[in-house]
Amino acid sequence: MREARVIPFDRARRAAREEPPVEPTPSRPDAPAAPTGLRQSLANVLGFARRRLTGDYQVDRFGFDPELTEAVLLPPLRPIYRNWFRVEVSGAEHIPARGGALIVSNHSGTLPLDALMTAVAVHDNRPGRHLRMLGADLVFQIPLLSALARKSGHTLACMSDAEHLLRAGELVGVWPEGFKGIGKPFADRYKLQRFGRGGFVAAALRSGVPIIPCSVVGAEEIYPKIADSRTLARLLGLPYFPVTPFFPLLGPLGAIPLPTKWHIRFGEPIPVDEYGRDAAEDPMLVFTVTDEVRETIQQTLYRLLDQRGNPFLG
Repeated sequence: MREARVIPFDRARRAAREEPPVEPTPSRPDAPAAPTGLRQSLANVLGFARRRLTGDYQVDRFGFDPELTEAVLLPPLRPIYRNWFRVEVSGAEHIPARGGALIVSNHSGTLPLDALMTAVAVHDNRPGRHLRMLGADLVFQIPLLSALARKSGHTLACMSDAEHLLRAGELVGVWPEGFKGIGKPFADRYKLQRFGRGGFVAAALRSGVPIIPCSVVGAEEIYPKIADSRTLARLLGLPYFPVTPFFPLLGPLGAIPLPTKWHIRFGEPIPVDEYGRDAAEDPMLVFTVTDEVRETIQQTLYRLLDQRGNPFLG
C-alpha cells in the first residue's frame, strides 16, 4: 500500500510566500459558473476514485476501510434509517467520544437490520466513530457479504478480536442473543433470549472498558415470523427459514420490511474497570455482570414499549 507523502507545514508555507502570484484567468461572460457545491462534490468523487485506483487508502488488520464505509456503504442505509424506519435515538451522550467501549444490544427482526441501523445511529450521533460489529460465522461464509462486512468494520465474534479492538479504543458492538434473538417467533417479541456464557463481559473486563446497554424497539415488527421451515433451512444451510404473513407468499415483495417506527436507546455505561482485569477469570462475577446487562436491556425495552403507541406511527 502506497504511503501518502507528507510535506512539513513550515516548508509549504515558505514555498507559498516565494511563489509568484498567479493572475486569474478571465471567465467567459457567456459561460455559466458551476455551483461551488457541485464542483466540490465532483472533486470529492474524482479524488475518491483516484485513491481507489492507485491504492492510496488504508485498511486495518481486520480489513476495515473507513473511507469506503463513509462514502459508499453508509449512504444507502440512511434513507432507510431516516425515512423508512424513522429511527429516534436517545442516550447518545452515553457513547464515549473517544476510547473503547462495548455496546451490547438486543437482537430481533428475522434479518439483522437492527445491527445496521445501530451502526448508523452510532456514527451519525457520534461523528467520526464507527461501530465495529462482531458477526456470526455465517456472515463470513457468504462471499460478497463477507467482503462488505470486513470493509465496513465487522469481524468474527471471537473474544481475541473483540479485546484487540477494545484495547485499541474502538467501539465494539455485540448481540449476545445471536440467531436465537433474530429468529424467534413473533409471539416472543421483545422477550430477551439467553445471553450465552458471558464472553462479551469477559472481554470488557480484560480490556477495562465500560459496557453500554442498547435497547432497540421497532425491529420486531418488520418481519413478523409466524412459522419456520426447517426443511428449507437445512437445505440452504441456514439457522432458520422464516415464514411471515407476506413471505414467501408474495415472493420478493414479501421481503420488503414493514415501515415500523424505531427507537434506539443507549443506556448509561456500566463500568467494569473497578473489578480489575483478573476478574474475567471469575465465572460468578462474569455471570453477575452478564445478568445485570441483560436485565437492564429488558427493563428498558418494557419502558419504551409502555411509552410507544402504534408500532407504525410511534
